[in-house]
Amino acid sequence: MGLKDLKKKKWFKIFTNMYVLVLTVFLIWMVFFDTNSLLIHLELKKEIKKLEKTQDFLKKEIAKDKKTIEKLSDQEELEKFAREQYYLKKRNEEIYLIEYEDSLKVKENID
Repeated sequence: MGLKDLKKKKWFKIFTNMYVLVLTVFLIWMVFFDTNSLLIHLELKKEIKKLEKTQDFLKKEIAKDKKTIEKLSDQEELEKFAREQYYLKKRNEEIYLIEYEDSLKVKENID
């Protein structure tokens, strides 16, 4: 099968057509090498989805914090929060921390 026989094939004529060659080079360039290539667009879409998930999470956290701030605007709730979280106390008052055995982290000795 020589070059003459190959040139007579229909698929060879199609693939050696100037328009097909230019289109093929253009598609390869756009998919892989261009600064706005398809691969970069896919990476950016992944990043956008990740950032949108983070944004949703942070919006939920902001809403939760706003509820907490609103709740702490009451003086009694603020005092309760300070006592529970930071173990603050009034003057001439003593605080006793009671820890139960099941809440302590104890190493068990296996003999």
